[in-house]
Amino acid sequence: MLKRVTPYLWHYRWRVAAALGFLVAAKLANVGVPVLLKHLIDALDLKAGDPRAVLVVPIGLLLAYAALRLSTTVFTELRELIFAKASFGASKEIALAVFGHLHALSLRFHLERQTGGLSRDIERGTRALQSLLSYSLYTIVPTLVEVLLVLGFLGWRFDLGYVLITGVALALYVMFSVVVTEWRTQFRRTMNELDSRAHTRAIDALLNFETVKYFNNEAFETRRYEQGLESYRQAQVKSQATLSLLNTGQQLIIAFSLVALLWRATQGVVDGRLTLGDLVMVNAFLIQLYIPLNFLGVLYREVKQSIADLDRMFALLEREREVADAPGAPPLQVLEGRVRFEGVSFSYEAARPILHDVSFEIPRGKTVAVVGASGAGKSTLARLLYRFYDVNGGRITIDGQDIRSVTQDSLRRAIGIVPQDTVLFNDTVGYNIAYGRPGASSAEVQAAASAAHIHGFIASTPKGYDTLVGERGLKLSGGEKQRVAIARTLLKDPPILIFDEATSALDSANERAIQAELKSAAQGKTALVIAHRLSTVADAHAIVVLDAGRVVEVGNHAELLLRDGRYAQMWRLQQAEEPEVAGV
Repeated sequence: MLKRVTPYLWHYRWRVAAALGFLVAAKLANVGVPVLLKHLIDALDLKAGDPRAVLVVPIGLLLAYAALRLSTTVFTELRELIFAKASFGASKEIALAVFGHLHALSLRFHLERQTGGLSRDIERGTRALQSLLSYSLYTIVPTLVEVLLVLGFLGWRFDLGYVLITGVALALYVMFSVVVTEWRTQFRRTMNELDSRAHTRAIDALLNFETVKYFNNEAFETRRYEQGLESYRQAQVKSQATLSLLNTGQQLIIAFSLVALLWRATQGVVDGRLTLGDLVMVNAFLIQLYIPLNFLGVLYREVKQSIADLDRMFALLEREREVADAPGAPPLQVLEGRVRFEGVSFSYEAARPILHDVSFEIPRGKTVAVVGASGAGKSTLARLLYRFYDVNGGRITIDGQDIRSVTQDSLRRAIGIVPQDTVLFNDTVGYNIAYGRPGASSAEVQAAASAAHIHGFIASTPKGYDTLVGERGLKLSGGEKQRVAIARTLLKDPPILIFDEATSALDSANERAIQAELKSAAQGKTALVIAHRLSTVADAHAIVVLDAGRVVEVGNHAELLLRDGRYAQMWRLQQAEEPEVAGV
């Protein structure tokens, strides 16, 4: 874990070094406090002599004692101040790296992930790094430095008996804490799993708010969440019981070691080998040592947990990209915008092939439609062109360039899509349209909205383009969301367009109006139109008919009707259905 974290801390190496310097200075001052306390006690025990000594010596020692106490605090605060930028900066860099990497992972990963659990992993991982660095520099390293200083001083000032008793007590304390904490880790791990599970259920229910309402399942979802919280509560109780056992055992070890050392020091005072100040100093040393050690069990558990949480976050960071740029890949050069599918085969799972040897071309500036029954593989073509997945066989080219040989960034900049299922950000309408080209002016955003026939609706709302659309755009109707998506793509203005059932959520009047706008937007651009309603693609340059992932027909509307094949059959079926729908 240190090996993984070190590169992020290396940017702040001078700060880390300075923080360690202040740490050592703080501990030297801290160890000096009991020594001064000893001299202060001994000075108060002066026999009759110079009356000024009785005043001057204690006052001088008192001032020195206060100065050491203040120095300890000052050096500690300087350490924290210097190191804060390093710990927070490293946490920010790792969180950004994970966030960026998640966006670079394939669509398959994001379809399989659970949003609640994933966000929890990132949140815990970021917090864990700060905790780990904080525990290391603020507790573990300082305690080790202080233990070494105290043991060295006891051995030099007294005898090895004090070192032996203190060392054995510390070893027993650490061993007991580690063993019990290792045993307790299972309960902590269970707590985290149950916490993530309950959190995931809650997020899932909230994201699917409408579905919960449709089926009157509010009470059902509440019970599911309550079951998760109850399991979490039971795990918390077990964890707390084992924590009490740990704390009790630690206090017993501390008590026995204190008794042994104070008994030895008391004997020394009685025999005249030690002063009263020595007795007070030994006691102060032990109290200073055991105060941070009191938290060793909690500290060890938290460090272990922080490492586990960091490991989960780094596992996300180290997850291989299913779709990655080739080394030294050049950007895509769009000269004509000619798109070719050449013998493309693809399957999401090996046992279930989706596309079989699909070949067709979208000439420069032309519109080609792909039609077919649900599950024929139409939307998969759009995903492959966007390179959300790589083809299993064949290739896709743009102006002769295999899309696998160019950068994904340049490829996706050249393509705009209006998807069938439009998902909007929980922000304003203006923000969602401007997302097509961040930095676009208000006039450009409004022009795109007008072209998508949504400007009038937006202008009629009290807040206009500042109207919030809600989570996933739930405050808008399906047609309004789709028109926002169309406006967003029109604003992007790419040379290649994909319309994936772009008007499926619109009524007939709006559909005809937007079809005209889409035709105007596609003028001079290469367009792939994926459609279910054949009437919307009748004027396409060419129509590709897919059936069970295979191209069964290619031609324009008139040619395909004359062939009286699969397309003509679909056309007759839809023409027969339309009067029935109108009659309803």
